[in-house]
Amino acid sequence: MEMTWIQILVLAFGNLAWMLPVFFWVRSEAREDARHFAQETKELRREMVDVMRAIQEEMKDFHGRLCAIEERRK
Repeated sequence: MEMTWIQILVLAFGNLAWMLPVFFWVRSEAREDARHFAQETKELRREMVDVMRAIQEEMKDFHGRLCAIEERRK
């Protein structure tokens, strides 16, 4: 049985008719995920900077206390 051009075109367009919406849906989901992860990464960076600043302040405070102890010993 020989396929005619119409049958081939119907198959091709039929496949496109369901593949294109699926493609665009997957693409939109991927973009949404990328935006979500970018926001999450931004928040984690802010938290990390806050933690680093807190550590830096604690180190300065500790150094100050050590200097005070050394002064008292002299």
